[in-house]
Amino acid sequence: MRFGGIDVGSLTAQAVIMEDGRIAGFRSIRVKPNPVDSAETVMGELLEEMGLRPGDIDYTVSTGYGREQVQSRGLAQANVSEISCHGVGAQWLLPGVRTIIDIGGQDAKVIRMEPTGELKDFVMNDKCAAGTGRFLEVMCRTLGITLDELGTLSLKSRHPVDLSSRCSIFCETEVLHYLQRGVDKADIAASVNRAMAERVAALARRVGVEPEVTMSGGVAKNAAVKTELERILGVRMVPCPVDPQIVGALGAAILARRMGGSR
Repeated sequence: MRFGGIDVGSLTAQAVIMEDGRIAGFRSIRVKPNPVDSAETVMGELLEEMGLRPGDIDYTVSTGYGREQVQSRGLAQANVSEISCHGVGAQWLLPGVRTIIDIGGQDAKVIRMEPTGELKDFVMNDKCAAGTGRFLEVMCRTLGITLDELGTLSLKSRHPVDLSSRCSIFCETEVLHYLQRGVDKADIAASVNRAMAERVAALARRVGVEPEVTMSGGVAKNAAVKTELERILGVRMVPCPVDPQIVGALGAAILARRMGGSR
């Protein structure tokens, strides 16, 4: 039997297909204006890549933005919150994990899981861009670099500067000020990553951090943010064994497998 998971985020959408208790395939795309279109496209491309048809998937769960609409359009049989999906997906990959830090484009979440696989607690920041992927996008645009360059560039820093503002808009003004003063971009990039980590660490302290800890979401690919979080929280992150952006869609596929009657 085959089971599908669709996760539509604010910046990217992912689809995962599981077969025989393993990941058979996955796909990630940039989102479209409508979450239903994003879901249809990402799953359609994955099915085509795997030589399958929609009818070959026995049960699908949707999560993320517009998950109810995705289900109502017949692209999924059920929908589940991204909190549960990221927790289930991360713990399936790493059974010892108890804390998951998920940093997406428009929100950041810290999820605590029980050893039994049940959700214990979570905290979420979706009211401010600071501490989200959107914050990094704005800073990269101001610096004139790509998101992929941000982490590697900051590793070259010798003298990080101070970004004192808690607001993305004012942080952007500070970055411009440093650029105008001729401060090395590497030092500014390091400070941007540190500011991101400090905001997420403050969120994590509200719910508590219990080892083992891992990261999911696109920002998990930024080695500098990960390193700063490890330093601030005093933990060692367990690396995600797959693309961290597919963890939510993977969790949705795992839940589809459970709901579809195959545990």
